[in-house]
Formats: sequence, C-alpha cells, structure tokens
Amino acid sequence: MKDFLSIDQCMKEQLEELLDLSTKLKKKYKAGKRDLCLEGKTLAMLFEKPSLRTRMSFQVAMTDLGGASIYVKPEDIGGIGKREPVKDIARVLSRYVHGIMARTFEHQTVVELAKFAEIPVINALTDWSHPCQVMADVLTIQEHLGKLDGVTIAYIGDGNNVARSLAFVAAKLDMKLVVASPGGYELDSESIDKANSYKADTVEQTNNPADAVKDAQVIYTDTWVSMGQEEEKQKRIKDFEGFGIDEELLKNAPAGVKIMHCLPAYRGYEISDGVVESENSIIFDQAENRLHFQRALLKKLLTTEAQRGK
Repeated sequence: MKDFLSIDQCMKEQLEELLDLSTKLKKKYKAGKRDLCLEGKTLAMLFEKPSLRTRMSFQVAMTDLGGASIYVKPEDIGGIGKREPVKDIARVLSRYVHGIMARTFEHQTVVELAKFAEIPVINALTDWSHPCQVMADVLTIQEHLGKLDGVTIAYIGDGNNVARSLAFVAAKLDMKLVVASPGGYELDSESIDKANSYKADTVEQTNNPADAVKDAQVIYTDTWVSMGQEEEKQKRIKDFEGFGIDEELLKNAPAGVKIMHCLPAYRGYEISDGVVESENSIIFDQAENRLHFQRALLKKLLTTEAQRGK
C-alpha cells in the first residue's frame, strides 16, 4: 500500500491490519506511552475544503508520532491545479516532504497527486470518497459492538461520499448497509453494484427510513448540504423532510441501536439534538477515532515509505 485513496482499492487484509494497528496505538497512547516512529518526517496537508476534525486529527497524529505537519490553504499555492498543474505540485512536494494529505473537491485531484508523487498520498476527503472517516467509523463500531461481521448499518440521508465509502467498507469487512434516501438523492447504482460484486447482497437501497432501521445495530447520518452545495440548501431541506434521525424514527429501530454522525451535525435537520445527546449516541467516540485511525495510517504509510528509501 503506497497510497490511501479509496476503500474499494484496498484488500480486506490491509483494512484489518490498519484497524488492528489503530487499536494497538490507541491503547499505547491512552496509557501515556509514545511511538516516535515518524521523527524527522513531515506531512504536507493540502486543503480545498476546511475541516475541524481533519486538520486537528492529522496534525495531532503527526505530532504524536514525532513528526511535523504543514497546513496548506488554497490561497497559499494559488489553488490546487490552478496556478500550476497537480502533477507539478506532486513532484515538487515529493522533494520537500515525506507524505501528502489532501482534502479536495474532485476525486481526480488526489488520483493525480498519487500518480505523480513519489511519496504516499492520503485522501482526507473528496466529493467521491471519504475513506479515513469510514475507517474511524468501523473502528468505533468494533469497539462498541465487539465485532464487525454481520453488523447492519442503516445510513439515512444523501447518497454521498460517506455513503459510498460505507458501502465499500461494508462489503470488504462482511457487514451489511441499508441506504435510505429521498428520490433523486440515492447512492449511485454503479457504487452499489461494485460493493455487491465484492460480496453479494451487502448494500440495499430504499426510500423508506423506517424500513431501513428496523434491523439495524447502527444508524448513521451525514449533513444534507455538503460544502459546495450551499445554493441547494433550501431545496435539499425540503426534499429531505422525513429523513431526519429523531426520536420518532428510533421507535422503528431495535432498542440500544447505536447512533453515528460524521459531523458537523446540523441539529434539527438531519438529526435531533436529543438523539445526538442520547445514551445511544457514539458520535464523539467516532470523532475521536479519526485521530487513532489516522495515527495508524500515517505510521503504516510513512514508515513503509522510509523503507523504500525515498
């Protein structure tokens, strides 16, 4: 594994190795011990979209492992691929740093960075994929349920990058995903077919949230209006009416079902304040695990990069 761009490009064994390493490193750091395996290493963090969790978790993870990070805003470089080609940015950064983390709009941007970079490239989010998020999610599910095999996740909301990555990780790690979206906002059939080609009957699509949650051990949602969709806000709020995770919807779900949200949460829209604050919510454990998974990912990719002599 040179890069980490999308779950569908990873083998089951690679994902399980990263989860195992995440658990081990989390225990080590919780015990007050440190692993300075990235001493002398630097990570360039390219941001087209701002984020609290992405910046903080990657920056803290690099510091924890003894390395350093550089936060690069779009205006710092004139925009990724605007003032100069993505392939030139990739090749220049390969001479300066040991890894690139990119949070971009277009998925092709991280693909091109990885193609031309001689160092590892990590997808911290694109409009098509959010692999770091869903690996933190499955780490959280594993911690709370004690397993992944056979777990059913009901995803309620937009068939977006998170839903797509959940579909791929469910297929790779023997879970089941039911996606409930309003008409016109479903997860694309190509992604569903691809996930089900890895393991048959992994992903189902419905337009009925109550049906989706009836057998779920986990209910998951995301914002209805992602960055770049602000002009659609009022239309989306109207179209997603009835798709919020609230106390009424939970009456259709098993008792004790776990609630997840990748944040930021817009309370009163895709999720109610009461559900966020409920005993069933594992949302902030989920947010914390971004740090623990990404610490493991950085160790895996950047120490392997060192072994290659780059």
